[in-house]
Amino acid sequence: MSPFTGTFKLTVDHGKTYLLRIINAALQEPLFFSIAKHKMTVVGTDGSYTKPLPRDYITIFPGQTFDVLLEANQCPDHYYMAARTYSVAPTASNFFDNTTTTAIVQYRGYYTPSSPPSLPHLPAYNDTNASVQVMASLRSLADAEHPCNVPLSMSTKLFYTISINSYPCINNSCSGANGTRSAASINNISFHTPTVDILEAYYYNISGVYGDKFPSVPPLVFDFTANYLPLLYQLPSAGTEVRVLEYNSTVEIVFQGTNLIAGVTHPIHLHGHSFYVVGWGFGNFDENRDPLRYNLVDPPLQNTISVPRKGWATIRFKASNPGVWFMHCHVEQHLTWGMETAFLVKNGKHPEAQMLPPPSDMPPC
Repeated sequence: MSPFTGTFKLTVDHGKTYLLRIINAALQEPLFFSIAKHKMTVVGTDGSYTKPLPRDYITIFPGQTFDVLLEANQCPDHYYMAARTYSVAPTASNFFDNTTTTAIVQYRGYYTPSSPPSLPHLPAYNDTNASVQVMASLRSLADAEHPCNVPLSMSTKLFYTISINSYPCINNSCSGANGTRSAASINNISFHTPTVDILEAYYYNISGVYGDKFPSVPPLVFDFTANYLPLLYQLPSAGTEVRVLEYNSTVEIVFQGTNLIAGVTHPIHLHGHSFYVVGWGFGNFDENRDPLRYNLVDPPLQNTISVPRKGWATIRFKASNPGVWFMHCHVEQHLTWGMETAFLVKNGKHPEAQMLPPPSDMPPC
């Protein structure tokens, strides 16, 4: 239970600068966030420094974190900080919570506060262009003390489609679209969670728990972002497949959003590694044109990237952490529907590049 009752208030002293560490802990929704009459300066994301980026608002997706500086430089008063959902779903259908949540920045001192406090301006709930402005402008600090080690020569290139899918139900008896059961997939494989942990199965060489043939490309190439797609494409396969990576291999993944059932944003999160976001765009990824626009100088280092609605994003990382690492959409509903997989990073040659054994007191799953 939260120890706070009523509206949360952040007390500040005029003239001071405050570091706010912000996380979107929501299960489903991206959020626009702003503070009335104050600019924020983004200085970090997902635990890595960025070049200072002044903004009136930020868009933060489930699982993402931002570090922002707040300068208390306005007239002493009360000011709302507010967050509102970004969604492309129609508000009339109640697909999401179209309310605004608020807290208050209150300056210390003696004055009569405005009533009500000033509200910040937030983009419209369905403003897709506004939703990508911060992502488009993030840059790594990339200086002598914080080098940007983006891989330039790739040993593994992957192309992953991320989709909302459906399974048919007897007599159209399920609650999904057209009586179907909702599902989600990566490269048209909806992940089936095994009863034995994959890490345990890998470490103890237990067979039959998972497969190691997760495909590098989708089984079918089509116009991924077309407005109308054949119903046949909505049916995924089910499986527990992982991708095996050699230790210290350099990996590039192009995430391609599709418009199957619903073209929405997908915040993709990778465990065990951070990655450089070298490019993104709307529409279908063009393998000849889009890599020419990659940022290989100072791309941001993150662990959660929002793949835009009907768009794509490219990440690069070095597989330098041996073990089994989950990758999934951070929208909880999509995760439970199967938009997930795992990477199995093999041991390196040196002792420090080996998986550690499980602790003796590790509880079973």
